[in-house]
Amino acid sequence: MTRNRPIQIIGVPLDLGASRRGTDAGPSALRIAGLGKGLRKMGYEVSMESDISVPAMETRVAKNDSARFKSEILDVCTRLAQTTYKTLTEGRIPLVIGGDHSIAMGTVAGVSSYYKEQGENIGLIWFDAHGDMNIPTTSPSGNIHGMPLAHLLGHGDDDLSNILGVRPAIKPENVALIGIRDIDDHERRIINDSGVATFTMRDIDEFGMTQVIREVLKVVNTGTVGFHISFDVDGCDPSVMPGSGTLVPGGVSFREAHQLLENCADTHLMTSMEVAELNPFLDQANVSAERTVTLIQSAFGRSIL
Repeated sequence: MTRNRPIQIIGVPLDLGASRRGTDAGPSALRIAGLGKGLRKMGYEVSMESDISVPAMETRVAKNDSARFKSEILDVCTRLAQTTYKTLTEGRIPLVIGGDHSIAMGTVAGVSSYYKEQGENIGLIWFDAHGDMNIPTTSPSGNIHGMPLAHLLGHGDDDLSNILGVRPAIKPENVALIGIRDIDDHERRIINDSGVATFTMRDIDEFGMTQVIREVLKVVNTGTVGFHISFDVDGCDPSVMPGSGTLVPGGVSFREAHQLLENCADTHLMTSMEVAELNPFLDQANVSAERTVTLIQSAFGRSIL
């Protein structure tokens, strides 16, 4: 990742994967908070922004209780995957802003497909309070935003786990799940059996963010061309990010989140990034969006000095 590569911001106003409405306004909140302007100020060229069209929940009926709004989410994620793939072929860095976390199935599938065609694999940093590794047969809610990582690893629904024909989109040994602290019972078994590297809040408390980051970067950079960052704002503590519908106390501090992303930027190996689960209707004067913009800037190389 270098600043002579333009950034393509892709908005995905999706909230069909969650039970709480409002993440569809996340892209607008980040734009109002000055995302594009902030990246340009850093010296990046930011291409004309684009959006993936998403149907409103009110115009649809969930037909599958174990994977609610599956057909609509699959369609959105397929088009998103095609867009991130095309963005990379044009020499631009995809920055996807959502939207609930089910968008990751599209973002990562597109990035993975691009690099697999070149004989390369990517790593994946999954920053989240939750594991996102339920599958339709284990999910207590049927909400697909709790399932994207499992599907990217090739588990669960045959359609959701095979977007653009890449299954699995990511190898488990190249995945680092960081910040987790709220896991469903059946999901715990799936995570433990999956082979992904996990860094819980207890690990961060005991070993410190510096050591955890070292381990994370080893995982995602061993045998890969680089790594994608999937950043769920609820990975941060609610005192930092009040604007999310999936808040869990005891999360990552603002400076720890910056440190993680600053160290990622130092590697110059980030292929792409997405931000998920920002809900401005639950926010306080758009502070979560404003803080998220500064975190994105850190991932793209903004430094204190």
